[in-house]
Amino acid sequence: MIIKNLRLSLLIGCCLLFISTSHAQSNNPLDVAFGDPFILYDDDTGAYYMYGTGGVENGFVAYASKDLKNWENKGTVYTTRQEKSWGTKDFWAPEVYKRGGKYYMFYSAHWKDNPNEELENYRIGIATSTSPTGPFIDITGRPLFDPGYPIIDGNVYFAEGGRQYLYYSRCCYKNPVQSEIADWAKQEGMFDEIEESWIYGVELASDFSHVIGEPKLLLRPPASLADKQSEWESRSVTSGEVNRRWTEGSYLFKHNELYYMMYSANHFGGENYAVGYATASNPLGPFEKSSTNPILQKNTSTGGYVSGTGHNSVLKDKEGKVWCVYHARTAKTGSQRMVFLDELKILPNGQLIVDGPTVKP
Repeated sequence: MIIKNLRLSLLIGCCLLFISTSHAQSNNPLDVAFGDPFILYDDDTGAYYMYGTGGVENGFVAYASKDLKNWENKGTVYTTRQEKSWGTKDFWAPEVYKRGGKYYMFYSAHWKDNPNEELENYRIGIATSTSPTGPFIDITGRPLFDPGYPIIDGNVYFAEGGRQYLYYSRCCYKNPVQSEIADWAKQEGMFDEIEESWIYGVELASDFSHVIGEPKLLLRPPASLADKQSEWESRSVTSGEVNRRWTEGSYLFKHNELYYMMYSANHFGGENYAVGYATASNPLGPFEKSSTNPILQKNTSTGGYVSGTGHNSVLKDKEGKVWCVYHARTAKTGSQRMVFLDELKILPNGQLIVDGPTVKP
């Protein structure tokens, strides 16, 4: 009996050691301190390249990996120290696409052409390189286009027949919107007005030189409190955090003739940052938000320690597995945004599910 108990104790001890070791070697969060992460798989090099917000002042760095687990810092790949630089600060949300043997980086920054001294004068620019690790050089020395209001979070979708579309978020800055949540906040004495950011889409010229036609409004926060999306998309307001509602960080992909637009809501610097999605039969909508939103959010309210989950992109790896790439914070990392990868599943009925946030081997 003593020997049997000893064997059982050893077995339990080994199991606990395995669990503890597995947790210590977990991949989430990755050892990459990025916000707004984006991963490109390059067939020529057989490697993954990650870009994001952070890592260097007034520019971008890149990381490379062969297995999505171990990442090597490749240093600065874009900097303002170049003749055609148009941005001055706040270099955010780079996404890199390979087209015709060249690499194109779409990014957001504060535009130096600012006669009215706006506090948020953001636009989207394009830089190009012959290597995924740069150096990326601005194409024109100015933003891609000027819609007359600040914009961030450029995302490009390459459609059939050579057409391509740019998606972006109009900033909350100086965009107060009347809504039932704004009325509620004012009645509660919390905020006098609520500013909102909205997602737009517009066709993009094949050479990336200009946009075609007028941008089309695709997604915005709900105006009615009865809307099922209103609760989760308004948490930054209802918690008293800030007088803004965001719809940003869009990412578009197609599956079974349906266009999926993933997006983030709430304050990127807070715990309520979360991800939802909408679908359409056309790349420029109209889009209908999913009744299952949000599909990625904090788990601190259920005993976990991950919060601020948002601004995702999507990666299909070389084995065909689909990943949701996003940033989040943990109790250990504090305010520092870290990169997470969790599996993105599409059910037979078309519903999206993100298997996360997880901290796992």
